Amino acid sequence: MSSSKSPNPSNNDPVRVFTVLFGKEIKAFFLSPIAYVVLALVMVINGFSFKAAMTILETAPGDGGLVRFTFNAPWFWLSYFFIFPLVTMRLFAEEQKLGTLEALLTAPVRTGQLVAAKYLAALVFYCILWLPSLANFYIFQWITAGAGDIRPGELLGSYSILFLMGMFNLSIGCFSSSLSSNQIIAAILGFTLSLMHFLLGTFALDLAQNVDQSLKNIVQYFASAYHSRMFAAGVLDSRPAIYYATATALILFVTHQVVEFRRWRT
Repeated sequence: MSSSKSPNPSNNDPVRVFTVLFGKEIKAFFLSPIAYVVLALVMVINGFSFKAAMTILETAPGDGGLVRFTFNAPWFWLSYFFIFPLVTMRLFAEEQKLGTLEALLTAPVRTGQLVAAKYLAALVFYCILWLPSLANFYIFQWITAGAGDIRPGELLGSYSILFLMGMFNLSIGCFSSSLSSNQIIAAILGFTLSLMHFLLGTFALDLAQNVDQSLKNIVQYFASAYHSRMFAAGVLDSRPAIYYATATALILFVTHQVVEFRRWRT
């Protein structure tokens, strides 16, 4: 009677299982109040940065367009890192607290499917968060009849680095959530690790300014501050993409091992 609800794992369609898990996670994002808190936070950050960039260009025009000033301001990046713990803290921590993670781990669901579904749902939600900010630039361009200083290369570069850095930092948040059943602890750990990566790269970049060029090139490879400046200027480079993709895959692999360890304990 119950066999139809709990099919044998060997008979499961991996794509269907993943689709069900992914759909469940997407719904959880939009049914949770925290999703709208994060959306409001992102819109406030973008609105403030957009207005500040217009003010800078009006009072003291300089090298760089509206997009570059919007996404390359210190206040933008400092507030940016609050997004990730809010998005990811519930992924595994809430499941552990409610006791539903054990049920998932004993079901005919592979650990990789579970981790991938939660991570990709967070990534899709993260991308949706930036759509209103993208609309700001097109609305501004429409209001000014195309006279706004919006350069396509800077726009493409800025959103590319937002995606790449977001992909990496979401994996850190996913990993942090897998370590604890307390969402606050998971959020603090994820925020600390993401911000430390950014700040260490910034400090190393400053220290490497007057040293050997080869060392400077190594630092530039993992320094997010350098990547953000370069991409915001419209200079696209495949090396940061490879770095963030590789680091993301490594962190998700470690997350998989943490969740798999919990599976064997249940």
